Formats: sequence, C-alpha cells, structure tokens
Amino acid sequence: MAKENLQQLRQLIAQQAARMMAEEGISDFAYAKKKAGRQFDTVDNLALPSNAEIEAELKLYNQLFLSEAQPENLHTLRKNALFTMQLLERFNPHLTGAVLDGTAGLGSETHIHLFADSLKEVEMFLLNQGVPFNTNEKSYRLSNDGKRDKKASARKKVPVFSLETDAGEIKLSVFDVDEIRVATKRAADGSNAERATISEVMDLV
Repeated sequence: MAKENLQQLRQLIAQQAARMMAEEGISDFAYAKKKAGRQFDTVDNLALPSNAEIEAELKLYNQLFLSEAQPENLHTLRKNALFTMQLLERFNPHLTGAVLDGTAGLGSETHIHLFADSLKEVEMFLLNQGVPFNTNEKSYRLSNDGKRDKKASARKKVPVFSLETDAGEIKLSVFDVDEIRVATKRAADGSNAERATISEVMDLV
C-alpha cells in the first residue's frame, strides 16, 4: 500500500475510533482502534493509528459534532465524580482520565483513584453505605518512582470497584497509600496522568 494511502487509512480509522469513543462511551483506545480497523477490513498494525492520533481526532470530534452536548455531559460527569469523591473522602480520592482532561464522550466511564491501607477497608465502607458494586482489576503502567534501578515504567494490576450511577459507570481503582507518590501513565501518549483532588474538582464544576 502506498504511503499516502496508508496515512489516509490511518486517519479514517482514527476518526472512526474517536467517533465510537465520543458517542458509545468506549474508553479503551486499543479496543476502539481494533473495532474501527475491522470496519475498514484491516488488522495491519501499520494501518492502525496511535493512541495519540485517536485522542487528537477525539478532541476535534467533540468540538465539531458535540459542541453543545459534550460540555454539558462533561459537567454532569464531573459533578457526579465530585459527589462520589466526597463520599469516599477518607480514601484520598483523585479524579483522573477523560472526565478530568475534558475529552470524555457521551457515556464515558469516570476513573477515580483511591489510596487505602487495605482493599477490605474500601469494600466494607461501600457495603456499609449500601453502595452496590462489581469487582474487577485494571493493569496500570506506573512511572519510575525515583529509584535508580528502575529505568522503565512498571506494570501493576490494581483492584477496581465499578459503580453504576445515573450519570454513567464509575471505576474506583484502589492503590496502596504510599502509591500516591507514583504516577500512572496515560494510555494516549505515555505521559504521566494528571490527578485532581476534591478541591481541584470543585474548581472545575
């Protein structure tokens, strides 16, 4: 395939993946690009766009096609996140992901990081509050924590509580207390993911 045609195909797949993320609530870049790639009858890795290319198209899609709905939906998601964070204040909650950076589409998941002495502590709190949840886990790339013997980022599987709310699904990833000092990596470009405290989210809403 000619270079120009390959680049055009990458852009078309990126645009389709972005549309699905914006309108279908898909938050996984890899899943979105593979699904979009199948719609163009390609599984060739050279034809699949990078996460950063998809994120750029996602921002553009929100501006062009969801200029009214997306900001309103984002505000609702952030308010819902704030309410949840205030409920879980004892676990030092931090908002992260698309709801924080503003790229959240319609039906996007909300990602909140908790920092607790034990997983059981969070589980018992949710049970005592009568909050229904499902459990799963998520693999995170962690940045170098400052130790010289760690040249590359590491991966860690973190337990996750999933909450179904009227505004969409909330994912609570539970880290150890001292992991507040270790940044997670963004799926889009591998940079350190931003985290926002309760007071910082209050400023956003």
